[in-house]
Parts: sequence; C-alpha cells; structure tokens
Amino acid sequence: MLAKDMGIDLGTANVLIYLKGRGIVLNEPSVVVIETETKKVIAVGKEANEMLGRTPGKVKAIKPMKDGVIADFELTEIMLNQFIKKIKARNLITRPRILICCPTNITPVEKNAIKEAAERTGARKVYIEEEPKVAAIGAGMDISKPTANMVLDIGGGTTDIAILSMNGIVSSASVKIAGNVLDQDIIKYIREKYKLLIGEKTAEDIKINFSNVYKPSKKEKLEIRGRDLITGLPHAIEITQDETKEALNDSINRITKAIKNVLEQTPPELSADIVEKGVILTGGGALLTGLVERLEEELTIPVLIAETPLTCVAEGTGILLDNLKQLSEDQ
Repeated sequence: MLAKDMGIDLGTANVLIYLKGRGIVLNEPSVVVIETETKKVIAVGKEANEMLGRTPGKVKAIKPMKDGVIADFELTEIMLNQFIKKIKARNLITRPRILICCPTNITPVEKNAIKEAAERTGARKVYIEEEPKVAAIGAGMDISKPTANMVLDIGGGTTDIAILSMNGIVSSASVKIAGNVLDQDIIKYIREKYKLLIGEKTAEDIKINFSNVYKPSKKEKLEIRGRDLITGLPHAIEITQDETKEALNDSINRITKAIKNVLEQTPPELSADIVEKGVILTGGGALLTGLVERLEEELTIPVLIAETPLTCVAEGTGILLDNLKQLSEDQ
C-alpha cells in the first residue's frame, strides 16, 4: 500500500492533518508536555492541553509554535512525529508527500524551518503554501479568475489578510495579533482592574463563550475565579460583557487598521470586486461574537464567515493535494 499524501495546517493553537482519500483525520492542540530535567515527552496534543497551567514544577507544558512560526524546532518535530504516528499515515515502502501551510510575509529562514520540520517526519517531498490562499480555497472561493477575493484568516498566532486573483496574492499582510493575544488582553485587563490572576484556559473560555466586541450587554455577567494578587488566596469576581469589549478593543482596532492598509494597496478594479463580494472570515477568530458586525461598520463592505472557519485551511490543503503537479512547477 502506498503512503497517502497529506496536508498539514501547522497552527499556533491547533494542528490539523488532512489525509488524501480520508479527509481531516486529526485536529489537536499544538501543545507538548515534557519533563524539564530529562526532556522526556509526557503528552502531546489534547492530553497535553488538559495539563496547561496544572503541571508540577518538574513538568512543563509548552506551545512549540509562536506567531505562526516554529519557536521550538525540536518539540515541533516531536509533536508532528507523534501526530503522524497516531493517524498511521507512514508506510515502510513509500513516504508521503506533505503540503504544509505558513503565514504570509514570514522570512525565508522561518519558511525553511517549517519545511525542514516536515521533511524530518519522513516526507518524500514537502510543498509550502501561504495560509490565506489555502484558506480561501478551503472556503470555496474560486481564486483562478481575474476577479478579487478577499480573505481574513484569524488563527491562534497570526491574522493573515490577503486579496487574491488569478491564483496569486495581489496584496497581503500578516499581523501577530490573533487568538493568543486576545486571551492575554483579557488576562491583563482582569489583573489590572481587579488584581486577580486568571489562567490562559479561563481567558480563552471568556473570549469564546462570553465576550462581545460590537454591542455588548452591560447586564450580562459572568463569575470568574482566580488568585487574588494582594492576598494570594483563591477569589471570585463578576465581570460584564461590556468589559470584554474594553479588554479586546485595542487588538481589534489594530486588526481593522491592517485590513484597511491592505485595501488601500489594492488596484481600483479589484477594489470594485471586493465592494460587491466582501471579505470572507476564516480561522477560530472568525467566531468572535460581534466581529462581523464591527468589521462591516468599520470597512463598509460585506463580511461573511466561511462555512467551516476552523477547518478551512486543512480542507484547502486537501483540494491542493489533487493539484500537486501545478505546485511542483512553482516550487
């Protein structure tokens, strides 16, 4: 049996693997837990993520990806190997071809690090493609025609903005403000206002299930628990939805400014297409409550969420795996 070609969405928050003929076979957090003294790997993915903020001194939970690029090469390689082993994609006779995604505007050194990590998992050949292009394809956009398609991919580490036409990126930007920064914004706001320290998982839960960045309710309240920074004791407070908007405001404004900069660089003919078609949101950040309405108000163009925003990039790699010949001509 031949090894199957695979597409990898190597994200800061999650890793998704698409196996040709089988679809998305893995979707797990980009987390590795190691023993600090021996460097022995204890857990990877979902199991490791459950240990975040709960490990004893000799054990550390690490996110090897930062801002869409590799922060710890060795742990990224271990993580990828474990995931590929888990889905039983390797074969003793043949090795798979791997298509892996990277943010736009990363350096050649960062791109090579991503390529090398994939090669070291035993790939026969590695193809690199830019994330917003793959997200657009996964969202069902036809980027082959001479008309503009705009995609906004808000992941865990980066927000990628791109205008695509004729299978290429016309103008783009990548900003290091995305899901993880929004979590930190909430942590910082609660620490400064209430002198209460909360963990990353609590902050993420507030962002996903309670926050609203457009028209929040002043009456909606949520009880949160953490450690009082003055007494050092466990403590609970209540926050309003209005406060979540305040906490996330600066970061959302910076994302909006980056989108406007990309639109300003776009040729007028393509701008006319965007006024008609709007912008498609992909990535986990697309699900932030109130974001669509806020962007529509600020940009005065239609804003739509992709049908499957969390898996668009992985689904896009699946479509591109059918056209690897075309990719090999470009790389």
